[in-house]
Amino acid sequence: MIIRRDLMARTVKLMKEGKLVEEIDRLPIEYSPRHKDAKRRCCIYKERAIIKYKMMPVLGYAVGDEKDELTPLSDYAQRALDRDSIHERILTVADEACTSCVKANYIVTNLCKGCVGSACSMNCPKDAIDFKRNGQAVIDDSKCINCGICQKACPYHSIVYMPVPCEESCPVNAIQKDKYGIEQIDESKCIYCGRCVNACPFGAIFEISNLVDVFRNIQAGKKVIAIVAPSIMGQYKASTGQIFAGIKALGFHDVIEVANGAMVTAANEAIELKEKLENGQSFMTTSCCPGYMEAVDKHLPELKPFVSHTKSPMYYTAEMVKKQHPDAAVVFIGPCIAKRKEAQSASNVDYVMTFEELDSCFIGYDVDMKKLSPLSLNKTSVESQMFGGSGGVTAAVLAENVEAAIKPIKIDGLTKKSMTLLKMATKGKSQGNFYEVMACEGGCIAGPSAHEEFKKGSVLFKSKLNELA
Repeated sequence: MIIRRDLMARTVKLMKEGKLVEEIDRLPIEYSPRHKDAKRRCCIYKERAIIKYKMMPVLGYAVGDEKDELTPLSDYAQRALDRDSIHERILTVADEACTSCVKANYIVTNLCKGCVGSACSMNCPKDAIDFKRNGQAVIDDSKCINCGICQKACPYHSIVYMPVPCEESCPVNAIQKDKYGIEQIDESKCIYCGRCVNACPFGAIFEISNLVDVFRNIQAGKKVIAIVAPSIMGQYKASTGQIFAGIKALGFHDVIEVANGAMVTAANEAIELKEKLENGQSFMTTSCCPGYMEAVDKHLPELKPFVSHTKSPMYYTAEMVKKQHPDAAVVFIGPCIAKRKEAQSASNVDYVMTFEELDSCFIGYDVDMKKLSPLSLNKTSVESQMFGGSGGVTAAVLAENVEAAIKPIKIDGLTKKSMTLLKMATKGKSQGNFYEVMACEGGCIAGPSAHEEFKKGSVLFKSKLNELA
């Protein structure tokens, strides 16, 4: 994560100085210099190759788009400055950085005593354990089905569970190894929750950035307007007005709160909920979380009749901006990777930036928000700002005084268990009639591309909500 953010900050700084094409080829060398005390996992040349491949998604390309290994980064940088469209893919794996974690989840350690009882071997349903290593147990990966019975049976706790972090974190099994052992993301399954991005200990999984495209438009003098998610309040100690002033200092024509659109979402969703319940529908779910909407499309099709048709706050805010500034490029800024996918189908949103990218921009442009005069903000309701946290959508809808008996249920994070719960609701086993569903546990402030970690962000978010109240 540290490397990813630093690469983005350096890229933005080079763009600011007008030296992106001229100096970008030096980045791998600067990261892996020749002197011996540099920290490395491998040889100097592989380390430089890893940085080069990690730069591809920062420049807006998927790994695999490269012409060949001899093509320099400067060539891709120039093409990025010249292009007029963004990549359709959302995530990519830097294959050189992927360490091909072992396929076998259960491994026998040197703590094995080679005991006579052989509880691990005797209880293995596939006869996958033998004693070939100095009398110690050995698991045959070709037979092992990862059931974990051997681990539970071992009296010495010498068998450990070794997860593949990215695969373990994915709630929909969308990431698996290819024939070369490199992890690949199946876009037909992926819900873009971003958990794999932060789970990988080697930082091999990247979202494909729009940074170059955003700043290319700003530097060309085009009117570029930022619309910022309410969860920004959980990212910095500075006031929201100062944060917005910082964003404007990056060159944006204007900065608008997505809370403006949240008020429209809450009002529309309240009306829709009342109508559906009056017409005899047993329950309705929210629709503002794009990760959840991807899960419905790809894994929970039976839920579609129960999902609200109301658009997200991002959509309504962008719609307002486009009506006032039809020639402007609209950039949504938030903590969510799935918003990139939503923006592809929303014609009124041109680009998406994450809070992680935003902070890299502040570093690259040397912006100190605390020294800036706060930007004046439009008056929005506290409930519309609450959209950034779990339970906020429910609070906003209830504040609309829905004339119906509402029994809300909060799905705080999409997991296999919570997805099963939603499936059961479609079969008449619902305990409530209004489901707020968030892909991230804790809501948007816990998004995969947030700048601040969740616990600190949650405290900041709640304190600023209290100030608004």
